[in-house]
Amino acid sequence: MTGNRLTSWAFAEAYGAPDAGTAEGAALDWARDRAGEAGVRPVTPGTGDALRLLATVSGARAVVEIGTGTGVSGIHLLAGMRPDGVLTTVDVEPERQQFARQAFRMAGYAANRTRVIPGHALDVLPRLTDGGYDLVFCDGDRLECLDYLAESLRLLRPGGLVCFAGVFAGGRTVDSAAQPTEVRRLRELLRAVRESKHLVPALLPVGDGLLCAARA
Repeated sequence: MTGNRLTSWAFAEAYGAPDAGTAEGAALDWARDRAGEAGVRPVTPGTGDALRLLATVSGARAVVEIGTGTGVSGIHLLAGMRPDGVLTTVDVEPERQQFARQAFRMAGYAANRTRVIPGHALDVLPRLTDGGYDLVFCDGDRLECLDYLAESLRLLRPGGLVCFAGVFAGGRTVDSAAQPTEVRRLRELLRAVRESKHLVPALLPVGDGLLCAARA
């Protein structure tokens, strides 16, 4: 990538980031700091912008997030959702979810705007309502991404969106060299979404790759 393209990419990544002086900006900075301390890799600002946009254009009132982390992606999703919308967020690490709860409060979101569920996603998702969600954001275990896709197809209303973060895997997904199982699973996910008759896909070059698809 040329210097100009790198500069343009960096500009695009930072373009929609809220000012640190706002409640949302301060909450995001705080949540990113907690993520760094916990060894969690949060979504980039550009990925967050895309999630906020997708939540807005879909009129999202009910969103499922797989992988709460410390609340970075959740804040972006909440910012794009309808004022009466509820974010259901699932994570196997309840300690990190405590950080997320605090980040949501700092950003100005009332407790009734989020449903924070500790547990393994594949245990929690089957308990959620069929066709009851506008958007599903997946940022969990890459080894389970195909299972997340199957659950998302059940959970989404027609026209609903499913998004997967980190599908580039730092460039390894398109590297022809031998790769670990998690990268091979991402390749299978990309193929499954592209070939599905039930999805309209797009692969967005933000952050470490954001795979999106609308349920037909």
